[in-house]
Amino acid sequence: MTTPSTTSDSLYERARALMPGGVNSPVRAFGSVGGTPRFLVDAQGAYVTDADGTQYVDLVGSWGPALLGHSHPDVIAAVHRAVDHGLTFGASTPAEADLAQLVQQRVPAVELLRMVSTGTEATMTAVRLARGFTGRNLIVKFAGCYHGHVDSLLAAAGSGVATLALPGSAGVTEATTAETLVLPYNDVEAVEEAFRTHGANIAAIITEAAPANMGVVTPAPGFNAFLSRISAEHGALFIVDEVMTGFRTHPGGYWKLTGGADDAEHPWTPDLLTFGKVIGGGIPAAALGGRADVMNHLAPIGPVYQAGTLSGNPIAMAAGVATLTAATDEVYRHVDARSLELSHALSDALAEAGVDHSIQRAGNLFSVAFGTSEHGVWNYADAQGQEAFRYGPFFHSMLDSGVYLPPSVYEAWFLSAAHDDAAMERVLAALPAAARAAAEAVPTD
Repeated sequence: MTTPSTTSDSLYERARALMPGGVNSPVRAFGSVGGTPRFLVDAQGAYVTDADGTQYVDLVGSWGPALLGHSHPDVIAAVHRAVDHGLTFGASTPAEADLAQLVQQRVPAVELLRMVSTGTEATMTAVRLARGFTGRNLIVKFAGCYHGHVDSLLAAAGSGVATLALPGSAGVTEATTAETLVLPYNDVEAVEEAFRTHGANIAAIITEAAPANMGVVTPAPGFNAFLSRISAEHGALFIVDEVMTGFRTHPGGYWKLTGGADDAEHPWTPDLLTFGKVIGGGIPAAALGGRADVMNHLAPIGPVYQAGTLSGNPIAMAAGVATLTAATDEVYRHVDARSLELSHALSDALAEAGVDHSIQRAGNLFSVAFGTSEHGVWNYADAQGQEAFRYGPFFHSMLDSGVYLPPSVYEAWFLSAAHDDAAMERVLAALPAAARAAAEAVPTD
């Protein structure tokens, strides 16, 4: 056995003896980029520090929640105040309504909100609610869109499933997947055909507001509006998953960023929305919300059952309220500007090194796709067809230069309000060497 060379090596060896793959979420295992995952012990502002004491500029942001930066003083203070009164009550608390009100103010489509603990739980409940409300069984989803590890939604999912090159998951029955219609993203004709064939039995369409789990993919102009319209025409519901984009791409999420109900040419309003990530400010929390007549089908006043002992946990609610309160227009302007600065610098560095690529964008979320300049990435097939082998060397070059990127080419890059000039300069300085590493990469079997 090789003697561990770093503390992370030792910790990973220990973790693998105690947990499947040594991790509690698959992408953390560095499976698609190789090497030993870094074990992090501290996060402050724009930086994370691993168990060896190495500090990195963080472009993962806990996969999205750290909009304000890590350990924002207002959020930490709010959590400390809440902790002083107890960790969990298993009963209603005032903070639940406080957070629900903030969400409703930002996202008017949310007439009622139900707090849950994870994004997976939010989408699972939304799908169950859609079936209960419509009395229908079929759900339409899009290949490459990831909605958590819900059995019926894991067919052709992105994110960690794409990274591991798995088409779905063992343990998901044929009967379950038979109730899910998987269509190519951005394909209007495929959706129309699905409704012509199955319209009377389709309970809902579910889509990410802007996909960010097969890399970032921009919805074609009018695509979300089309989905909203065709759902309504056939008596189905339109579920928009804003777990990634909600409260990050705009104070009101991607729906508001792109005009939503205010779009003069293509107005659209979801029937249900799901939220996670930013809504909990770094502590596990999520929610689903939408039309009051639909939401009122949830127990205790409706026939669709959902419950959770830790739903609306007071610590998570305090963190969420503090995060959304501190997420001012200035925060969004800063994150948007930094995102543009970095994505342009990334593209320039890759072009200088002769690396074919496209930058995929949805508001301030972006990702890079190698070998896709001619057409870009508009769906899962495009994402899977890229030269993904270039990302591992690129990733490790950035890591060696003190920049922590998502350990998968199929993930978005996240900036925060804490990414100041010093942090950005460190990232920009690392790009040329990483671009050369990508240029020199060769395919592996």
